[in-house]
Amino acid sequence: MTTAADLDAADPLAHLRDRFVGATTDLVYFDGNSLGRPLVATAERVRSFVEDEWGGRLIRGWDERWYDQPLVLGDEIARVCLGAAPGQTFVGDSTTVLLYKLIRAAVDGAPAGRDEIVIDDDSFPTDRYLVEGIAAERGLTVRWLEVDRDSGPSPEAVAAVVGERTAVVVLCHVAYRSGFLADVPAITRVVHDAGGLVLWDLCHSAGSVPTELDAWDVDLAVGCTYKYLNGGPGSPAFGYVATRHQHLRQPVQGWMGHADPFLMGPGYTPAEGVRRYISGTPPISAMLAMADMVALVDEAGIDAVRAKSVALTSYAIDLADELLADHGVTVASPRDPERRGGHVTLHHPRMKEVVAALWERDVIPDYRDPGGLRVGLSPLSTSFDEVRRGMEAIRDALTG
Repeated sequence: MTTAADLDAADPLAHLRDRFVGATTDLVYFDGNSLGRPLVATAERVRSFVEDEWGGRLIRGWDERWYDQPLVLGDEIARVCLGAAPGQTFVGDSTTVLLYKLIRAAVDGAPAGRDEIVIDDDSFPTDRYLVEGIAAERGLTVRWLEVDRDSGPSPEAVAAVVGERTAVVVLCHVAYRSGFLADVPAITRVVHDAGGLVLWDLCHSAGSVPTELDAWDVDLAVGCTYKYLNGGPGSPAFGYVATRHQHLRQPVQGWMGHADPFLMGPGYTPAEGVRRYISGTPPISAMLAMADMVALVDEAGIDAVRAKSVALTSYAIDLADELLADHGVTVASPRDPERRGGHVTLHHPRMKEVVAALWERDVIPDYRDPGGLRVGLSPLSTSFDEVRRGMEAIRDALTG
């Protein structure tokens, strides 16, 4: 096997690691798919914002830049990461709130008789909880798609559950548990052939796995920004609504989505375009860090980021085979990189205690039941040497 030193020496993106706070310390960070490291540049951006923009311009900031920032930054995320034209992506609210707004918009706009929401039974919990709640709220039926926990939804499996009653299908691009990478264009075609809409959850792919939302004919999408887009804890999510669907009426009618927010009249008239999906006052300060990371992904190129991600996860699987297989550890993620996102899940009955022990040693993966240790590798801040040291630490925790 090629050594970690050789892989790092050959990595064209290795120099970017120095841009992240703490990335060159001895700590091993295997949880970049949950919370990305901050960029060094963000500290200066936040200081400048507080002193100059917020402190210096005060309320004038809304007229000068802030009012349009959710759409400006949305267009940058769309251009750099999503394969989407301007005017379809916005930033604001949490992932949960945006999922609620767009799922509700889809089902409320569905033709009569389309009264089913389809979702897989191993989708991220928030997605499942929201679908159940919206179905109860609107008198709809949840159609559950059963999937293998080590993989995810296939076009054939989706075709078997969609039909004339399908309003919207809600699926994850990358499965949170296994890292399975869904075939978005094929599944989207299947749903469209059945007359339904599809909403893709991009939380575990945005900034790590390239997408082509426009070319793939995606209807709706939501993604978080605190994972591979390094926006920080609780940073606002982004939503994508294809231009052809921007007539859909979202349920949280707030003043910032009004056609004339400062008219403050007696009735609600939605704004034209994607602005209508904004509700309350946008979280401007919470967008600062992600703007830095989107710029860095643009500098590196999303295809190069994906190539580094594939190399890192492939190396992690090779090390799992070499160091951990004899200790009963199995790889619970696709081995085919074309079907794998940016993380690898390792399975063993003792993984919960192993993760707890590793945290005490400054090796930080995360745990997912049953018995799954996730190795989440943020491409621009992770080295191959870090992967090697972390995998050796897992072996030592299992045998110690």
